Amino acid sequence: MLDQYSRTQILIGKAAVEKLRRSHVAVFGIGGVGGYAVEALARSGVGALDLIDDDRVCLTNLNRQLFATRKTVGRHKVDAAAERIAEIEPRCAVRTYKTFYLPETEKAFDFTQYDYIIDAIDTVSGKIALVMNARAAGTPIISAMGAGNKLEASLFEVADIYETSVCPLARVMRRELRKRGVERLKVVYSKEKPTRPLEDMSISCRSHCICPPGAERTCLQRRDIPGSMAFVPSVAGLIIAGEVVKDLTRPERESMERT
Repeated sequence: MLDQYSRTQILIGKAAVEKLRRSHVAVFGIGGVGGYAVEALARSGVGALDLIDDDRVCLTNLNRQLFATRKTVGRHKVDAAAERIAEIEPRCAVRTYKTFYLPETEKAFDFTQYDYIIDAIDTVSGKIALVMNARAAGTPIISAMGAGNKLEASLFEVADIYETSVCPLARVMRRELRKRGVERLKVVYSKEKPTRPLEDMSISCRSHCICPPGAERTCLQRRDIPGSMAFVPSVAGLIIAGEVVKDLTRPERESMERT
């Protein structure tokens, strides 16, 4: 019977569509990268999504974040995301967590309940904690490396963390994961050398912070405020979602190809 996944089913098969419906994915970080990954997973038919982010939509998010609109400015990003997912696929079970993932908050999550984890946060300590907890639980994880201060969306690629180069965040992650005995980690990264952002205090969050009232973390607390474009983090997020869908459905798709 024709439904919203008919175009998906004729490409990957009924068994793969049903596998996605049974899948539970956690997305940590619902910003420029994570937001696009979330929507792509919802449109692909993933049956349950956990959205983790303590941030609120800021006016400066409108240039690149999917769930950022004039109507959602000031709202928690996870709430805006959940509302949009409900309009796309009301059967998707969405749980939201208004928390910033750090080693201090990691005990709030049972990683064994997930079929896949997406790391789209931007702090090294949080990313390492995600990787180590996913590894302990035996749950697949994919991590986004740096997308800020970049202009060439076509340069993103999927690789193991130890095959990456150029990306400063990937360099730090390689070093820290090697110390911890992590042998592999699937990542999406770019070899583009980051562009140095202009130092224009007339439009800088340092002197004109407009973070919504009540925000627990503001731009003033960040060491660096990167520049970003609409077409860069979105591409990284869509690549990540594609890898998750392919990994979750690989056995079903391979079975379909053999018949």
